[in-house]
Amino acid sequence: MMRKYGLAADNVLDARIVDVNGRILDRKTMGKDLFWAIRGGGGASFGVILWWKIKLVPVPSTVTVFSVSKTLEQGATKLLHRWQQVAATKLDKHLNIRVLIQPTVVDSISGKRTITTLFQGQFLGAVKRLLNVMETGFPELNLTRKDSTESSWLNSVMYIAGYANGTRPEVLLQGKPPFKSYFKAKSDFVKDPIPETALEGIWKRMLEGTSSLIIWNPYGGAMSEISESALPFPHRKVLFKIQYLTGWLAANEDEAKHIDWIRKLYSYMAPYVTKSPRQAYVNYRDLDLGINKKKNTSIAEASAWGTRYFKDNFYRLIKIKTKVDPHNFFRHEQSIPPLVRKA
Repeated sequence: MMRKYGLAADNVLDARIVDVNGRILDRKTMGKDLFWAIRGGGGASFGVILWWKIKLVPVPSTVTVFSVSKTLEQGATKLLHRWQQVAATKLDKHLNIRVLIQPTVVDSISGKRTITTLFQGQFLGAVKRLLNVMETGFPELNLTRKDSTESSWLNSVMYIAGYANGTRPEVLLQGKPPFKSYFKAKSDFVKDPIPETALEGIWKRMLEGTSSLIIWNPYGGAMSEISESALPFPHRKVLFKIQYLTGWLAANEDEAKHIDWIRKLYSYMAPYVTKSPRQAYVNYRDLDLGINKKKNTSIAEASAWGTRYFKDNFYRLIKIKTKVDPHNFFRHEQSIPPLVRKA
């Protein structure tokens, strides 16, 4: 729902945090700077978050979801190029269409594979209005009533999460995946549509990999209406976010081939994504970007990942870290470092 209401962090009303001195602070007692920092700046850098108070937002009684699959042979390349031009900037903010891209086998005998793009949508409204929105904004997808399912908002979440039809929503309370797996993820943000020739280069590299998946999530709507400095999360003026994934099931499987593949794809994408810095999403923590030393990571060293996650907000986060946790008690591989005080 972020194209309608922004991020969860944009809707936080209050929080409680245990600080480095063991005090339990709320919004009022922690002060505006720390309250700003923990909403998207990596709360684990500043203390232990006990709870969040989130502003509830209205959703209609009827929400519509859909999935439309297209292969390369069915024109997926041109369709995805068109999606880039409309998903964030032209479509109603009540509509979110993400795209899942992965290789699929088309001939089990020969093992021939192609690329499948799955356009998966959630619309805050009934199917009749959705079809009108699509006919105006993205007719190329040829969405039909048959492709669409009306449901409650909660059931639409189950649908997008990939649960089988009829699964009880209580499964969400389990808080754990149904099976153990291993994966490596990286991320990018895109400001200008990636040309078709570059998309063909992506397909080539995806077909060379195994267990690969790319997810494109559109931004725009409410996301583009919020200032880059309103919260630490700065990725507001972009068309979409890319998540690259490769996974394996066995602990003894050769992980090196998976990691090598995703790094090569990431390198290939450099000309087509944000630059100076090449932005990344903090919740897909990518240790390839760099990690903290055990002691005294310099600001220059930490900026290798800090500016990618937070852009210029990184430097405000450093000042707040230095104020509330000057000895860097709360730290991890990519936590915000404090300024090192000279003796």
